[in-house]
Formats: sequence, C-alpha cells, structure tokens
Amino acid sequence: MNAKQAAGYRAAELVKEGMTVGLGTGSTAYYAIEKIGEMVASGLRIRAIATSKASEELAAKYNIPLVPAADVDRLDIAIDGADEVDPNLALIKGGGGALLREKLVAVQSDHFVVIADSDKRVAHLGQFKLPIEIVPFCYEWTLRLLQTRYNVPIEMRMNGDELYITDNGNYIADASFGKIDNPGRLSDELKATTGVVEHGLFVDIAHTVIVGYGDGSTEVIGK
Repeated sequence: MNAKQAAGYRAAELVKEGMTVGLGTGSTAYYAIEKIGEMVASGLRIRAIATSKASEELAAKYNIPLVPAADVDRLDIAIDGADEVDPNLALIKGGGGALLREKLVAVQSDHFVVIADSDKRVAHLGQFKLPIEIVPFCYEWTLRLLQTRYNVPIEMRMNGDELYITDNGNYIADASFGKIDNPGRLSDELKATTGVVEHGLFVDIAHTVIVGYGDGSTEVIGK
C-alpha cells in the first residue's frame, strides 16, 4: 500500500451509514473514492456530491449515489487531497484544477478531512504554485493586475497549445509566490480582486489532515 492509498483508505473509514459525503478530486482522493465504493458494494448506504466531472465518473463507476446540491443542506463529511499542508492546517489546493468546486464543498461540510502523502507537509505554504481561477473575459487584465500587485511570476495554465479550462469554464493562473508569510491576508486580497473567481488557499477550513507514509502507516492531525 502506497502513502496516498493509505491516507485515502484511512479517511474512508470515517464515512458512516446515512452520511452525505463530499468526494474530492485528484490522485489521493481517488483512493478514498475507491474505498468508499467498496464499502457501498458491501451495503453501506450514503449519498454524495463530487467536486469534478472526473470524480463524478469515478463515483458512477463504483455505484456511489450522487445527489444534486439542491437536495443537500450540509455535508456530513468531505474528503479531499492537498498540494501543500502547513502546521496550521492551511492548504494550497488546485493542482488538479478543481479548486472552486473543492472549496464550495469543503466549506459546506461539517467535517473537512484532508488526505495527503508526507511530502505535502511543509513549514510554509508557497513552494507549490498557487492556482488562481479567473474569468475568461479580459483575463489579460486580471493577469497583469496580479503580476503588478505581487511582482511574482504568474503564468496562465495551459492544456497543450490551448489555455486550460476548468469544469466551470474559467481559466487558471498559477502564481509562484515562494514563501507565503500570511496566507489569510493573501486569501482575502485575492478573493477581493475583480476578475478572480477563487483561489487555492484554504485557510481555517480543514478540520483534520490524514498523512500517509510510504510504509502504509498514517498519522491523524487535528480533530
């Protein structure tokens, strides 16, 4: 069992009968969905909301019942991966491009569980490029504004020769901030920027982080 699988399987154990579950996106969340699918096949009754088209397809493969958001007031639990996790459980997410849907699901959850291999633990956020989801209209203006304000390298994410398009029809700019001294302040600044839809800083959102290690062991941090 690899580190990602260990974390994903451990998190799946937190899913109980009758829960409404948020299903994350990415290589680590894949294992959580896989395990939850096995539990459903064994008789577990839950319902779920997925954070991406890819995760919707994976849930369908494992016969995990998906429901529309209109039918859900709150999620009992959401399980998702992260690109970086700091000692305060602040995160950078969005390497897979699903950051807007992931944050919508995370903040609507009573228990947001982050799963990651040990390499994702960092002393300070920012070594991983920060994804910033921006609207296509006049995106050049938004990009220029961000570059001027922060004076750091910011590049538009590409999909081959074309601009990468999220499931929501937006673009992503990846910003190389280096060490982020105040994630909360940067989070607020970016969110208040016209043209920015969402960003990959998840501050004061995660309740629990489950870290997986190469030997198959796990460590639970937080609640």
